[in-house]
Amino acid sequence: MGIVRGVSPEQIEPLVEAVIQSGLRTLEVTMNTPGAAESIRKALRCARNQLTLGAGTVLDMDGLKAALDAGATFVVMPVLARDVVAYCVKNKIAVFPGGLTPQEIYQAWQEGATMVKVFPAKMFGPEYLREIKGPFNDIKLMAVSGVTPQNMREYFACGASAVAFGGSVFSRQRLQNGDYSGITSAIKAYLQALP
Repeated sequence: MGIVRGVSPEQIEPLVEAVIQSGLRTLEVTMNTPGAAESIRKALRCARNQLTLGAGTVLDMDGLKAALDAGATFVVMPVLARDVVAYCVKNKIAVFPGGLTPQEIYQAWQEGATMVKVFPAKMFGPEYLREIKGPFNDIKLMAVSGVTPQNMREYFACGASAVAFGGSVFSRQRLQNGDYSGITSAIKAYLQALP
């Protein structure tokens, strides 16, 4: 999954085209991006059903409402926001709350997470996921932060069900320079490294 933060609504159309060309099919726009709801709406129009679009950094019910009104089909957060998760579970919306410690990961799963976002994964690396999967073999984990084409296979081998990348691909520099072909190439490097 790609995580887009700090993109302007004007950059959405070429960005979405770059993502579609790469072969990636899941994209998240963080709600702490100025104009995030407008960007999600625009991305949905531009994607023409070729992408699954969600909202990230959804920390409260206002953010959730704005994301869902814009058309987001899944919700991601760096922590466990219980009211947001409860609403998503009740309404059958895929939800990915964040956790890092065993307690946080377990609590997020108990609350009904579709998958738990292990964040920031780079602080402990792939082996940490293997350790977590020992007692919690049924919990689905998504590694976020520090996942590269070089270490992605190891994350999957250690128990990740999914991985996500953000700033390493959708960097401020690439966005400012309009380097959308660079974004396509960077995503392809991830997809080619899939196990």
